[in-house]
Amino acid sequence: MNIALINGSPRGKGSNSGALLGDLKGVLPAEVSIREFHFSKPMITDQDMKDLQNCSTWIFAFPLYVDAIPSHLLSCLGQLEQADFKRENIHIYAIVNCGFYEAKQNRHAVSMMEIWCEKAGLTWEMGIGFGAGGGLSQMKNIPLGKGPKKNLGIALAELKETILAKDSKDNLYMSMNYPRFVHKLFAEAGWRKGIKANGGKVKDLKRQL
Repeated sequence: MNIALINGSPRGKGSNSGALLGDLKGVLPAEVSIREFHFSKPMITDQDMKDLQNCSTWIFAFPLYVDAIPSHLLSCLGQLEQADFKRENIHIYAIVNCGFYEAKQNRHAVSMMEIWCEKAGLTWEMGIGFGAGGGLSQMKNIPLGKGPKKNLGIALAELKETILAKDSKDNLYMSMNYPRFVHKLFAEAGWRKGIKANGGKVKDLKRQL
């Protein structure tokens, strides 16, 4: 089995989408052939387009942007839709992560991937919407399935079994394993750190324009 792991984050290194794919890669069996791609620009290179066609399973991971697919990745999907290649036996999976605590916030983006598959003649199999995923890139040292990544371990284990069986399952929605108020505290701490780093003051966060 040839699997393409496609990071759809516009960020370079250290993206949460990359962290998700890294965890997934860790649970896939050694005999699986894996090719890694990073679509951070609104154009797929000719070489990546050629290499993708040699993979029967494509797994997209990307962040939620305004309840939808990031615009640069949408451009790449359009390019794939128009490309001339055999697509009958290509199976598509997607992992969408968001900074919102509620995983269901990702449902529209997952549905967009399903609709794109139908339009592009590809086989949609399963999607995962993951909530409170804004800090995943900082949790690489936490074992999958433990602590705050317990639900992520469950979700990726189910995704792995579905991929290996080339099967289809209902979309799955899960969040990190800590209460919503803790997630809120983490987010607010990040805002305070960010505004200080950019020369502002914490009290400016409460300004009304």
